[in-house]
Amino acid sequence: MTDHAGRTPDPLGRALRHLMGDEAWTGLLDGAFERRHPIGATLLRQGEEGTHVLALLAGVAKVTRRERDGDVQLLAFRGPGEVLGEVAVLDDGVRSASVHAISDCTVAVLAKDVFLRFVAERNLYPVMVRYAMGRLRESDLARTGGDVTARLAAALVALAEFSTGTPREARVELALTRDELAQHLGVSRNTVTAALAGLGTRGVEAGRKSVVIGDLPELRRAAAAIRT
Repeated sequence: MTDHAGRTPDPLGRALRHLMGDEAWTGLLDGAFERRHPIGATLLRQGEEGTHVLALLAGVAKVTRRERDGDVQLLAFRGPGEVLGEVAVLDDGVRSASVHAISDCTVAVLAKDVFLRFVAERNLYPVMVRYAMGRLRESDLARTGGDVTARLAAALVALAEFSTGTPREARVELALTRDELAQHLGVSRNTVTAALAGLGTRGVEAGRKSVVIGDLPELRRAAAAIRT
């Protein structure tokens, strides 16, 4: 998965923290309280009222939407420095998607009125628009053509590093399915299965509902080697 300059882009896109700056991000967290969620936990649920937002401090989450026919679609991944659930708060509606932890997560919880007041006082509405546009570009970029094994390896490395908070973690478990990885990369499930099998010699093990990276440094080396 490469951008036009040949680099591997961050599959999580540019975080809101980077767009608003560290000073504003710190101010946002002043009005929040922390909460921890284990891997697999539901952080936000589709259809519920937007009573609060979550600032993701550590870990990685996936955003999914259940369609009318019952199918569940993976929309995006979210990492540290992101805000979750802000759309339902900003438009005073219900949540259009669910958010689940694919690793252990720590979030800061902000009540709706606190978040809206902060955005208004800091004149952050233009930043929120840029953030939303960046998310759309992120979805398109993840599905950019190229070697699927290389794109998968790069995506797993980035997700693992975000989930652990350290790039040297040896073993990482992510609550991801083959179908979700296929949706993220814009390929078939069989293609992802074949790519995972190809990464098996690099310490990647795929279960029914999870992917285990047995040796993150080795996978990182593999991702670099495949791209060159």
